[in-house]
Amino acid sequence: MLTADLAGPWPRTEDALIAVQQRLAALTPDRWSPPPLPYRIGACFVCFPKGFVGPGEPGDHAWAAAVVMTGGRLDAHAVRQGTAPAAYRSGFLALREGPLLEEALRALPIPFDVLLVDASGRDHPRRAGLALHLGARLGVPTIGVTDRPLVAQGEWPPDQQGAVSPVRVGEEIVGYWVRTVQGVRPLVVHAAWRTDAETAIHVVLDTLGGRRTPEPLRLARQSARSARAQQR
Repeated sequence: MLTADLAGPWPRTEDALIAVQQRLAALTPDRWSPPPLPYRIGACFVCFPKGFVGPGEPGDHAWAAAVVMTGGRLDAHAVRQGTAPAAYRSGFLALREGPLLEEALRALPIPFDVLLVDASGRDHPRRAGLALHLGARLGVPTIGVTDRPLVAQGEWPPDQQGAVSPVRVGEEIVGYWVRTVQGVRPLVVHAAWRTDAETAIHVVLDTLGGRRTPEPLRLARQSARSARAQQR
C-alpha cells in the first residue's frame, strides 16, 4: 500500500522529501516482469534553457516531455512547460523536476507498461530517487537511466555492445553499467519502482535503436528540446 504522502502535492522542502523517500524505500511492492514483446514503454525528460549550467534556482523555466512507444512506433507524446520549484541538489532531484514530469506524463492519452526516467532509483542516499518516486506516484513500474551512478560504485563493463557490470551500494546491486554502443561510454540502468536491476537491463536492451540512449528516452529528450526551441 502506498503512503498517504503520494496522494497530494509533491514535497516542497528537503525535510518533507526525505521523509517520503524513507517511507518509499521501506515499501516492498510486487515485482513487475515484462510482458511478451511488443509492450508499451513510456519515457520522460525535462530540460532547461539552452546553455544552462550549474544547480539553477527556484523559478527556472523548464520543459518536460513524455512519450509512449510500442516496438519502434511512437504512439503518443505530450509536452508541458513550467518553472522548477527548487534548485538542483544531489539526492533531491524530485524537488526540482518531479511535479512537471508528472504533469507531462498524466497528459499522455494512452497508458504504458513501464516508464524510463532520466534519474536514479535505488541508487540514492535514501534508496528512493526520482525514478522510484515518480513510479510510486503514478502506480507504474519504472527504470532509471543515467550517465553515471549517484552514490553506487562499480567498474565499467567490457567494450562490447550489451556487456553489463553491476553497481552497488554496499553489498546491494542497485543497477548496472550497460554498454549500449561499442566504443561509447556506457549508461547506468537503475532498479526503481517495482523493478529489479536485471529487469531494468532487459527493458533497456529491448529499446535500443542503434544509439547510446534508449529510443523512448531519446525521443522524450528530443521533444522537450524542440518545445524549448519554439519558445525563442
